[in-house]
Amino acid sequence: MEVWLSAHITQLLSWLALPEHGLSTVFVVSFVSATLLPLGSEPAVFGLVKLSPELFWPAIGVATLGNTLGGMVSWWMGFGAQQAVGHWRKIKQGSSLNDRLHSRALDWLEKLGPKACLMAWLPGVGDPLCAVAGWLKMPIWQCSVYMAIGKFARYLMMTSSLMWLFPN
Repeated sequence: MEVWLSAHITQLLSWLALPEHGLSTVFVVSFVSATLLPLGSEPAVFGLVKLSPELFWPAIGVATLGNTLGGMVSWWMGFGAQQAVGHWRKIKQGSSLNDRLHSRALDWLEKLGPKACLMAWLPGVGDPLCAVAGWLKMPIWQCSVYMAIGKFARYLMMTSSLMWLFPN
């Protein structure tokens, strides 16, 4: 079974690496990198744009879409986790510094609301932030709009900067 799975994953990665599948590769990598799995999508976007500069805007758009949809999956994971533990979870107030910081962070996120998802582009913090937004039952469509804005700005700035730093 393990050999079969490894062969299929290798075949899929080979297929996605073909130049004619560049935008679909950017979509898949961007989607997966927005979940809680550790993966960066910027090299895929930059690589495609470097090979095909005419795909600058389509690559930014596809990466933003894939990354936002991945963020929505993280939102749903948080929402589902909250539903699963529901009434069993009780936050201990004031018993330790860690609990107080946790409580303050949740209060801060609740006060910001869906606007907090603007920071979904931040490495290491952004993906869990989307899950916490789901946990807190923030409106998914508003969160998605803010996620998309932040992720679009990140891809635009990162890819533009890299194209400027490495012109040819």
